[in-house]
Amino acid sequence: MSVIEETPDLGRIGVWQPAYFATPEFGQALERLGYGTVWLGGSPPADLATAESLLDATTGLTVATGITNIWVSPAAEVAASFHRLEARHPGRFLLGIGAGHPEHSGQVYAKPYQALVSYLDELDAAGVPAGRRVLAALGPRVLRLAADRTAGAHPYLTTPEHTREARELLGPEPLLAPEHKIVLDTDAAAARAIGRPVVENPYLHLQNYIANLTRLGFTEAELSDGGSDRVIDALVAHGDAAAIAARLTEHLDAGANHVAIQALPVDGDQLPALTALATALGLQN
Repeated sequence: MSVIEETPDLGRIGVWQPAYFATPEFGQALERLGYGTVWLGGSPPADLATAESLLDATTGLTVATGITNIWVSPAAEVAASFHRLEARHPGRFLLGIGAGHPEHSGQVYAKPYQALVSYLDELDAAGVPAGRRVLAALGPRVLRLAADRTAGAHPYLTTPEHTREARELLGPEPLLAPEHKIVLDTDAAAARAIGRPVVENPYLHLQNYIANLTRLGFTEAELSDGGSDRVIDALVAHGDAAAIAARLTEHLDAGANHVAIQALPVDGDQLPALTALATALGLQN
């Protein structure tokens, strides 16, 4: 069986969701609302079973991993799962991979860049096309690798300013699909109370995110003690649906092809917020 090499159509806007909350019914609801892609977070395992269940339950929704962790999901197993999904649902799955965090790795976190290169080499050998995979990428070196060896980059916990810089580094062709958190609440203090714990734990304790936010101009003091209001407001869009849609559109204006919304709280009923945003973003027919 031939494999479709072209990158799936993600649509302008998708939804990032921890894999353990991504039910088939949730995928069906996203498709009805006009979202193009569901991104499965939380390092879904190599069997890609959740992705398969979502593909089985929908007809046109793209399913992507955001991301599969190279330290815990062997490339050979992931490639076999990719081909299983491709046989059932040609061209609808995008494999997002990344090196995760040294603070969370149960193994020796040595030379993560070289580990990514080796993992991509294994995917090449197993017939997973470059156009069907993306890299979790924040810093310049991995962004360049994403441009050279995959369809593009899926940055997490970023700002439109990062998107602009990433686009300049990637060049015009590669895919750029950042994630952005949202809270549909016009009470700024209440929205920050929801967003701050998600940002602070674990991300403001992980060196790669701290380094990226520092590159974006945030100070050590602003990144301490749960993050300043300026940090939280930059990373978690809040307000009414129109205000949040405008913030997400800043990523598109800065060069993103697609934005993956993470609606907070992740353990709540997200569909009312996602429904309001689908209307504000013009996704619904």
